[in-house]
Amino acid sequence: MHCIYQNKSHSPLIMGILNITPDSFSDGSQYNNVEQAFERARQMQQAGVDIIDIGGESTRPGAADVSAEQEIERVVPVISRIKKLGIAISIDTSKSQVMQAAVEAGATMINDVRALTEENALQMAARLKVPVCLMHMQGQPRSMQKVPDYQNVVQQVIRFLLQRVKACENAGIDKSLVSIDPGFGFGKSLSHNLKLLEQLERIVELGFPVLAGLSRKSMLGEITNKSVEQRLSASLAVAQIAMQKGARIIRVHDVAETIDVRQVFMAMKALK
Repeated sequence: MHCIYQNKSHSPLIMGILNITPDSFSDGSQYNNVEQAFERARQMQQAGVDIIDIGGESTRPGAADVSAEQEIERVVPVISRIKKLGIAISIDTSKSQVMQAAVEAGATMINDVRALTEENALQMAARLKVPVCLMHMQGQPRSMQKVPDYQNVVQQVIRFLLQRVKACENAGIDKSLVSIDPGFGFGKSLSHNLKLLEQLERIVELGFPVLAGLSRKSMLGEITNKSVEQRLSASLAVAQIAMQKGARIIRVHDVAETIDVRQVFMAMKALK
């Protein structure tokens, strides 16, 4: 498969979030039914989404663990239904069994918050030969926000991501299939997140497509003192900043609104 990251316009790709979970921080339980999930995917397609990211396990702080079997039961019927729309589908998982089942069902990308560190994940991704996104996370979802600690967050995130890219290469994964994600909100305080956003171009300069996932996150709640449902404006602001700093994929809940931001960004870029 040709790499999903390549498109002729060089405009940032918009990845729409579709959580098939009862407990995700923003849209948990909204799309557990296959037809509800399909309708949401169709709405995102009409808005112009480039990739739909489907997840069957919440990674919010304190989230409960989910077995591979349960995760497969949640995501595979949805992927099978949505693939008929002809949109690129990403599977948001860390489990090798889920990766395999999802790709066999029609997923065309793996988005792993644990950067292929779980058992057999690296080998499975190499065998499946689809694009993969490697994310940085300090700790594990249940406890990652208790005491995040870094000497230099940007340098440490870069070091980890380069190590995981090297692991991918050693496993036989072509570098052209790899993208990276600094992991905003995953084991990071507000100051860590802001520092990463401020210096995002340093991560872009590593030469891999960068995914930025900031939509509705608690860091925005800390800044604005707004609830999850009231963070649209802040989400659009950070999406624009990420685009300006060279992020290749913007992962969002609010697809149509973010595409408006992208249109303005590309119009300004065309003047240069």
